[in-house]
Amino acid sequence: MSAQPDLLYSEEEEALRAAVRDLLADHCDAPGVIARIESDAPHNLALWKALTDGMGLAGLLVPEALDGQGATHREAAVVLEELGRAVAPVPYLTSAVVATEALLACGADDLLTELASGTSIGSLAVALNVAPGAAYKVVQHENGLLHGELTGIADAAVADVLLVPADDGGLYAVDATAATVTPQVSLDLTRPLATVTLDRVPGRLLGDAEPAVRRALRAGAGLLASEQLGLADWTLTETVRYLKDRKQFNRPVGGFQALKHRLAHLWLEVASLRAAARNAADALSTGQDADVAITVAQACAAPVAVHAAEEALQLHGGIGMTWEHPVHLYLKRAKADSIAYGTAGAHREALAGLVDLQAP
Repeated sequence: MSAQPDLLYSEEEEALRAAVRDLLADHCDAPGVIARIESDAPHNLALWKALTDGMGLAGLLVPEALDGQGATHREAAVVLEELGRAVAPVPYLTSAVVATEALLACGADDLLTELASGTSIGSLAVALNVAPGAAYKVVQHENGLLHGELTGIADAAVADVLLVPADDGGLYAVDATAATVTPQVSLDLTRPLATVTLDRVPGRLLGDAEPAVRRALRAGAGLLASEQLGLADWTLTETVRYLKDRKQFNRPVGGFQALKHRLAHLWLEVASLRAAARNAADALSTGQDADVAITVAQACAAPVAVHAAEEALQLHGGIGMTWEHPVHLYLKRAKADSIAYGTAGAHREALAGLVDLQAP
């Protein structure tokens, strides 16, 4: 019989949360994020340097022998919760989780050391909307050179190394400067997408693409739920705070019974998401029933995060509709995350197969 998952936060995880939250408070305020997405450089590389050099967070999933922290997915999940609360424009999920997991599957120790130290940023050249186990686009490999175009690649614009799957079944490391990276119009401006074009570019064979990509997308989907949890928790907390302060008919708006019911219902949804996200992170760290835990978390996460952001936008009234208020950042991230690493519907369909509960 498998052990029961531990959904509570340890003292170390709470200390990590406090440290990351303090750092984000100093380096990632909402006006700064809005100003950054209006520029040609949406990524906050100064914050990324503080997260990597200052705290070593890029190497949480990398073994200590490779200059990483040797931590687990539980700690990475706590970091992603806080990054989700701040809609931080840093490539943590794509580099420190997804690309790192792909490299761990291939045993690419030198690249892992570079990603763990933060000296390099990695990006798996698979479209952000691809679910674990689903088909993904590959490039042509001929005479040692790679040729083709891949679209919807998250954080490719800031990557130093691209991990590219090819039609020969291999996963290749490509110097990002050798590729043509063209920005795409993205709903979520804090996690921009790009088209990667390779024109007879050399690549270094790392290993088999299929198991590496599957492992990477699996971890990405599982820990994305923690980011969505942080986003939903912030929007709920901020909405409650606003409704306590906002007055109408000489009384706080939050005192109206109809709004109390809406917020209570939303709180229950966020609490359920917390349990699902923590279960996915714990399952990834222990390896027990991880596929089921990940699909459950993703089937739950997207609807809750989108609902929380939509309620925040509506209940903030007129100011919620302005560009200066950050709620639009959260709604766009929630909408974009709802299709990242598979939709909720795709995960429900996968879950039906995993537990042998097919539709009639």
